[in-house]
Amino acid sequence: MSPREGLEEEPEFTGRGYRMADPAKGRQRHHAEHAIYVKSLDEAATLIDRGFSLWMVAKGKRASLISPQSLRIVRS
Repeated sequence: MSPREGLEEEPEFTGRGYRMADPAKGRQRHHAEHAIYVKSLDEAATLIDRGFSLWMVAKGKRASLISPQSLRIVRS
């Protein structure tokens, strides 16, 4: 996945899991208190299909919140 031009990004994995944002939180979804964490990329993919955004990070860059429309899910 490479949502930001020229950067190789990957889903951000924290000590609590992959960090996501609930679309029901509207313009406040990026705030830490509204973060949702899942343990697997399969869980993340299911939530992305339901409109959740995913925090992604590139080496040396801060994590950024990527909308589900900008993500491509590849399942094998």
